[in-house]
Amino acid sequence: MNIAVIFAGGTGQRMNSRTKPKQFLLLHGKPIIIYTLEAFDQHPDVDAIIVVCLKEWIDILYQCIDKFGIGKVRSVVPGGESGQESIRNGIMEAHRRYPDDSVVIVHDGVRPLIDEQTITDCIRSTKERGSAVTVVPATETIVQSDDGVISNIIDRKHCQLARAPQCFRLGDMVAAHERAAADDRQFIDSASLMAHYGHKLYEVEGTQSNIKITTPSDFYIMRAIMDVQESSQIFGL
Repeated sequence: MNIAVIFAGGTGQRMNSRTKPKQFLLLHGKPIIIYTLEAFDQHPDVDAIIVVCLKEWIDILYQCIDKFGIGKVRSVVPGGESGQESIRNGIMEAHRRYPDDSVVIVHDGVRPLIDEQTITDCIRSTKERGSAVTVVPATETIVQSDDGVISNIIDRKHCQLARAPQCFRLGDMVAAHERAAADDRQFIDSASLMAHYGHKLYEVEGTQSNIKITTPSDFYIMRAIMDVQESSQIFGL
C-alpha cells in the first residue's frame, strides 16, 4: 500500500490572512489544499490519502473533498499542538488502517504544485531503499553566520534544499514517532526525525516549482506558475 499523509494543520500566520488558513485560500475558485489532494488522488500508485487538518476546519474540508470529487481520502484527523504532533496523528491513523510495510508519503497541504513524476520516484525509492527525501539544488549562495557575522561561505554545488514529499515505511515512522514522544524531542520535519533515529536518507530530485505557500508572495508565484502551465496545455507551448 502507498499512503499519502497530507499535513494541512497550519494556521498560516505569515500569510496575513485573517479570514481562513492558507490551505483554504482560493485560486480560480478552488482551495489550495484541493489542488494538493488532486495530485495524489489522480496518481495511479497512491492507494489512500489521510489528511491532518485544523479541528475547526475538518467539516469544511470534508465539504470541499465532496464538492471536488476527491475519492481516495479515507480519513481526516485533527492536528496537534505542533507540526510533529500533527504528523504523528496522521501516521498513527495510517498505522490503525494499513500494514507496517506500507509506503507513507508525507507531504505539505500547501505544496500544490507537486508533480506526478516526483511522487513516482519517491515511492520507488522507498520501496527499494527504505526512504525518499525530495530535494532541489541550491541556486543561491549559502552562508553560515554567528552573531550577524558571516563565518563561512559554503559551495552551493554541495548543497541542496530539502522539500516534500518525504517518504518512509509506515512501521519505521511509527517506531520513530513513538521514540520521539518518549524522549520528548521535537524535530523540524520527518527527515530530521528519521535521521536522528538512525535511518539513512536517500534523495530524490524534485522540481523547483514545488514550492511551499507560506507568504503572500508565494501565493502569487504559485498563481503565475499555474497560469503558465495552463497556457502551455492550451497553446501547446
